[in-house]
Amino acid sequence: MFVSLFSRLIACLLLCAAAQAHALTAEAARAMAAGDTDERIAALQAAIATPDEATVAFIRAMADDAVKIAGDRVIVIQNDKGVDPVSGSEVPVPEDAEDIVNNNRMRGEFDTALASLQLMSADIAERRKAIDALREETDEARLPLIEKALAAEQDSALKARLESIRARILIASGDAAKRLDAAQHLAASGNPATRTVLLEQLRGEEDPQVKAALQAALKSVEERLQWGERLAAMFSGISLGSILLLVALGLAITYGLMGVINMAHGELMMIGAYATYVMQGVFQRYFPGAFDWYLAAAVPAAFLASALMGAVLERGVIRFLYGRPLETLLATWGISLVLQQLVRSVFGAQNVGVENPAWMSGGVQLMENLQLPWNRVIIVAFALAVLGGVAFLISKTRLGLFVRGVTQNRPIASCMGVNTARVDTYAFALGSGIAGLAGCALSQVGNVGPDLGQGYIVDSFMVVVLGGVGQLAGTVYAALGLGVLNKFLEGWTGAVLAKIAVLVFIIIFIQKRPQGIFAVKGRTAD
Repeated sequence: MFVSLFSRLIACLLLCAAAQAHALTAEAARAMAAGDTDERIAALQAAIATPDEATVAFIRAMADDAVKIAGDRVIVIQNDKGVDPVSGSEVPVPEDAEDIVNNNRMRGEFDTALASLQLMSADIAERRKAIDALREETDEARLPLIEKALAAEQDSALKARLESIRARILIASGDAAKRLDAAQHLAASGNPATRTVLLEQLRGEEDPQVKAALQAALKSVEERLQWGERLAAMFSGISLGSILLLVALGLAITYGLMGVINMAHGELMMIGAYATYVMQGVFQRYFPGAFDWYLAAAVPAAFLASALMGAVLERGVIRFLYGRPLETLLATWGISLVLQQLVRSVFGAQNVGVENPAWMSGGVQLMENLQLPWNRVIIVAFALAVLGGVAFLISKTRLGLFVRGVTQNRPIASCMGVNTARVDTYAFALGSGIAGLAGCALSQVGNVGPDLGQGYIVDSFMVVVLGGVGQLAGTVYAALGLGVLNKFLEGWTGAVLAKIAVLVFIIIFIQKRPQGIFAVKGRTAD
């Protein structure tokens, strides 16, 4: 029994000695706070190799510029009072105490050190955040801490990412076997920074076996990066196509079904965007606690504002110009200028910003060089939902039946008791309301201004004509196809040449197939 007690006493003494050896000392605090930058960094790295709570608190205080130096003493400022960083007791702050000077390099080292210390956190979210901060680390001084975290990590995904960080550090090791192992491990990486590390190492590599492994790893990484770029271009194209689809859906009704060339369609979309901006302001002022849900009110507000303007436009101007396309074009173009000036008078000529709700921030990380922003993903889903609603309305409802009947044969529909004038107003208001929904969606990916609609009106007309006049399915294929084609061409030729190439393609296609992708079915064909 005496032997057991003696053993326990020796163990306690050893633990206390180890704790004291690893605890923050006044000399270590002074070395991290003052002196040459390289010496401070060396002291900082030595401190985080075996950190304690006082060390972590002191590093945070330095990163927050809350540390002063008075002679050989280092003082942490907390709540306007001086605190000794070693003991934690309150101390007076001399009048000659000076703030420590942190350059950008030193601040970067503080951030990296704090991220390194978070690797051992019990919270998986903090460990994930720390690994994100260290994903491009190449300093071999971090290796002991990385290996310690790697040995303790239980999550397989985080462990794989730690192994990649470790491999990136070992790729510059003086041991050829370690460099070879690191190169083979990095072959599975899809991080753009890994490609840079491999290229730099390849330039100075002399070992033929390691050089071959580096070349193979570089080829594998570049292939992964290319796939990420292709998928990113495809998603960007689908995102652009979904916006074109929202804009063109309204035209598919007003132009495709009703035959009205509405040059003010872009301004109706602009009204929807400004309605979203107004609703945002209402929630910011009167319902700040529910701000993240302002879009639930902005969507119907945008639809109703544009639909009401469209109904006024149809009843006041368009109804007198049916069958006269040139006059309709000129009249709606003039109305578009009036609407732009009206918005400038009410809201000003400068663009206004519409904030994304918190649940639309961030994105889905599919690959290391491919992230899908939530606002874009939600807009794609929103466009598909609007498409489904329009298709159901046109094909399954009484209003849709009347619209199709009036479109195909107005005199017969009138003889059957259909109020064709009212149907025209409803159909035009529907197309205008959908343009307002497009404006609401656009407000989530860019600024809102009086010229918002001008950048989409030509593209939306091209979508409707290419897809086939009056064909919703053709509008979908044309919008998504043009969006993807435009984004892929931008990667090769640039934005301007891509636009020209798409326009040339549409002209050639319409020459060969004037009816568009899907022709209107009927008993006769002109």
